[in-house]
Amino acid sequence: MLSTNQYYSFDDPPIEDDAEIDQNGNVDTPYENQNTGYKDVGDPVWQCRHCKAMMWYDERINKDKQTKNPKFALCCGDGKIQLPVLQDAPQPLRQLLFDTNDSQAKNFQQNIRSYDVMFAFTSPSLQLDTRYNTGRGPLTFRLHGQGHHLIGSLLLLANKSPKFALLYIYDIDNEVNDKLSQNPKSKPRRFRNVSMGDFAKIFNRSSSFIVRSSSFFDLHSNMLKNNNHYAQKFRMASDKLQSSIVSNLKLKLIYDRQSDGRLYNLPNTAEVAALIVGDEHTREDGYRPDIPHKDHPNIHAAKRKKVIMREYFCYGLQSRNNEAQTILHAMILFQQWIVDDYCMIESQKLNYVRQHQQQLRVDKYINLNACNNAPETLGNEKGKRVILPSSFVGSQRYMEQLYFDGMTICGHIGFPCLFLTLTCNLAWPEIQRKIFKMKLNQLMNDLKHGHLFGPILGFIYTIEWQKRGLPHAHILIFLQPANKYPNPEDIDKIISTEIPNKYTDPKLYEIVSKHMIHGPCGLPNRSTPCMVDGKCIRFFHKKFNKAIIVDQDGFPVYRRTNNGRTDQKHGIELDNRFVIPYSPQLLLKYRTHLNVEWCN
Repeated sequence: MLSTNQYYSFDDPPIEDDAEIDQNGNVDTPYENQNTGYKDVGDPVWQCRHCKAMMWYDERINKDKQTKNPKFALCCGDGKIQLPVLQDAPQPLRQLLFDTNDSQAKNFQQNIRSYDVMFAFTSPSLQLDTRYNTGRGPLTFRLHGQGHHLIGSLLLLANKSPKFALLYIYDIDNEVNDKLSQNPKSKPRRFRNVSMGDFAKIFNRSSSFIVRSSSFFDLHSNMLKNNNHYAQKFRMASDKLQSSIVSNLKLKLIYDRQSDGRLYNLPNTAEVAALIVGDEHTREDGYRPDIPHKDHPNIHAAKRKKVIMREYFCYGLQSRNNEAQTILHAMILFQQWIVDDYCMIESQKLNYVRQHQQQLRVDKYINLNACNNAPETLGNEKGKRVILPSSFVGSQRYMEQLYFDGMTICGHIGFPCLFLTLTCNLAWPEIQRKIFKMKLNQLMNDLKHGHLFGPILGFIYTIEWQKRGLPHAHILIFLQPANKYPNPEDIDKIISTEIPNKYTDPKLYEIVSKHMIHGPCGLPNRSTPCMVDGKCIRFFHKKFNKAIIVDQDGFPVYRRTNNGRTDQKHGIELDNRFVIPYSPQLLLKYRTHLNVEWCN
């Protein structure tokens, strides 16, 4: 394990001080604050002592205490979960995933989702929402409704070409041509609710071709034949079907039910058989609901003794030095896998709620049920009502409970004083890590300890997701009565709406120019999302003001002087009238879009 002090520091780096006279003769000094150095959370160099996952220090269980021996629960529940280590991929696949110089490997990496479709055993039945992939920004894989994975028919249907799992049984001699026909570029209608062309639009926007070489597909087919145990068993079933006169049979995969799921138990020859149609005893392969928790002296007695789906996938998402990195390096295919995992986890939660309605607190619905069971409603098509409890994140009762909690806080300590919005920044040096929640935790720690705005009484925050999938947080801060900035001059000390001096504050100027300038919108650009009916819904551009005032509705009109400072965006010069309110201290420390508003 690497030395902690070499990679991680609890101190902020200092910022050099300087002062110059600008072109108007004004003396400007950089914003002076010893805590404005950029807050880098470092690298995941801490190793879980149980599962060997590499973690960030800020992912430890007890974040309020500094310790040299942190414990982690995101990976294995502090020793509660034990799953088999992922084995190395075959050499051909390793070269395609990790080689950055070979042209064939680059093509595979760019079109990995399309290649996966060609060799997949199942067909995903999904409803994709592609509305958010029409403009700039990262590609978004957005689903509606419930997803399924369909294995399809294992018998060749009349006037139908073999596809997916059937390709591993039928017509081995023509397999290459059949798989080439699975190419999303050539046959766009393979999925039940989404076309392969939609996948190509989402995942392969930058790619222009798929390698159509028989030798290339022979390489993949041989790799599967030699290394994929299920492909081998399908081949075995194919041989049996070709050598025997059989009818009314089906193929079924059966895993060893005596195993506990914590070690690999590969299927043997007897586990793939031809069974009589009508046998209803079916099970899914992969995650199993009967994987037991690991016996460990640090584990307290718990009611639940089995690994749930969320724990299963959280374990597999971690990076370990003693484990293959195949899944983590699958790029856009890995991202789709995460979305698929999340959908399965949500489905498991919803199934639990549906099956345990009697154990949940539903007393308030007794009268409703009595009304529904009244004589005049008997015989009607009512369906089955399932109540989502307040513990289900995102449900109506969950949101109502948080709302009433917030109103109770306001009733106890008064109205909030500051409103902050922290947005995820794609340019963060650590964005390749699991960053946003740790950044938010750091910000809340700075606010709670009075490092920025002074002592506080309380806070409320909510995390939302932008249309592009990136998170942002809205935060309300309740300041101490003696520190509520009652005068306009006090607000000017913590909130700025002006472009910094690029000569005395080059770093702050760069951050403001990149993250805190609105637009351009209005006459120069009417196509921006903020333009509705020819007007900016954010009311930009603002007016110049020599001093901050509070309007008749109680909203602050911030100080925006006409000091000649501008920033150019898309060839248009923008001045202080387009600056979004910000805190210089916070902006220097977090270097992202971080809006700060006075709200009391």
